[in-house]
Formats: sequence, structure tokens, C-alpha cells
Amino acid sequence: MTADRGHEGRLGDAFLTPGGSSFSEFLAAHRPELLPNRPPFPDGVRAAPDRFPHGTTVLALSYRDGVLIAGDRRATMGNLIAQRDLEKVHPADDHTAVAFAGTVGLAVDMVKLYQVELTHFEKLEGIPMTLGAKARRLATMIRQNLGQAMQGLAVVPLLAGYDHTAPGGARGRIFSFDVAGGLYEQAPFHAEGSGSPYARGALKKLYRTDLTRREAALAALQALYDAADDDSATGGPDIGRRIFPTVSVITEDGFERLPERETEELGRETVEQRRSRPDGPNVAP
Repeated sequence: MTADRGHEGRLGDAFLTPGGSSFSEFLAAHRPELLPNRPPFPDGVRAAPDRFPHGTTVLALSYRDGVLIAGDRRATMGNLIAQRDLEKVHPADDHTAVAFAGTVGLAVDMVKLYQVELTHFEKLEGIPMTLGAKARRLATMIRQNLGQAMQGLAVVPLLAGYDHTAPGGARGRIFSFDVAGGLYEQAPFHAEGSGSPYARGALKKLYRTDLTRREAALAALQALYDAADDDSATGGPDIGRRIFPTVSVITEDGFERLPERETEELGRETVEQRRSRPDGPNVAP
């Protein structure tokens, strides 16, 4: 928003009026046209989903030191590959990350607004939101997008974070959502997107509670490989173009995206394992 033109150099009244700590509510009250959830079509008109890039598949799993969140890089538009190197995993703040499946343009705007939402709250309140509150706030934003979802432009995010207040040793938490803003905590792993049934099936085989970071990353890459093997909208490791899934971890020390060199090494290892076992590794004994 810009300052009031009638008072050069001064903030407008909207900035000086007491209100809540939600940035999206502030925009809705004063500049609703800037929100990404305005219906793009008249009531009763449904979008043609194959005319808009859609992204899949994303997943998250808890492991020994925290939680890992990953996603493939492909976006499709009908039967076409719209983008091969899409970033679907983004940090929301120091100890939270969000990944998305669904309509790419709306999802990217929603993620950016969510990042500002968390920062805005912390600046006003002086403390960060709890992880549960972050999940509920994202659910509210998704619910505000229901009109577009009913027109065929759905966004389905996946939220993962490290909860310093959680009792015991398992502090990595995962939250999923439906298009109406329904909120569900998932443990110890979950996946979203058109390739998610295959990714969850792979994780059922490979998951253990004591996974190291490297083992968790390999399990995620194997799951995404299985998704790409059976779902045309999911992209597997692209050795020729050196495009590999995005893998990030969140621990007590904060959010960290695995370096490209490490992801490439693990991606090539996954592809090499599939040469001898095309259907993937067996369940660990």
C-alpha cells in the first residue's frame, strides 16, 4: 500500500488505526484487490484447469532431528509440461516451511502472503506464532480461496515445522489441508498432489522413526521417484538437465534447504539404485 497522497511523506489513516495482527485482514479491509483470492470469473463460470499450470507432488516426513519437506519440480498444463524447475517448497519463517500442489499462480501468491502474515504478526505482537496457530492461520487463508477452488483453481498446501514446545523428542510436525480450509495434523509422514498415493505408498515401506537426515532425504527421493513412475504430472530426477527435487529440513537450528550438490548426489544415487531394482528398495528389516 502507498501513503496517503494528500499527506506527502506521511502514512495514511489506515496505517494508524488500531486493528488486529493479521496482515491479510488488513488488506481485505483497505485494499482487497491486492489479495490473491478474488474470484477471477463470474459466478457459475468454471475455469478450464488445463489452461493453468498446476504443480505436484509434495511430501513431508518427520525424522530423528526434525522434519523434512520435499517436492518434485514439474508443473503441467493439461497434457503439456509447463515448467520443469518449479520451486514448490518455501520457508514460511525460521522454523516453518510450506509446500504446495495445485494452481501455481495462486499458490505462489498465497505463499508470499503467508510469509508476510507471519512476519507481520511477530512484529506487532513481539512474539512468533505457535506452530498450531500458524497452521490455523494458513487454513483461514485457504478457506478464503474457496470460491476460486470451486471454479477449478484449487491450492492444496502442506505445512511442516519444528515445534520447540512439543513434549518428548518428536518435535517435527506436519499439517495438511483440504480446499475448504479443513486442517489435519499428519504423522509421521504425508504427501499431497496427484502423485501423492504413490508417494505415501513408498513412504509406508521406507519410513522408520530413527531416520538420519540423509536416510530421510533418500526416502523422500524414492517416494517422489515412485510418484513420477506412475503419475505423468510428477517429474522425476532429470539427469540430463541436472534438475532434481527440492529437499529441505527444519530442525532446532531452523530451516535449511539441502545444497544443490547434495541433492544431485542423492538423486543420482536414487536413479542408480533403480537400475538394479526398478520397483524400488524393499522394506528395511
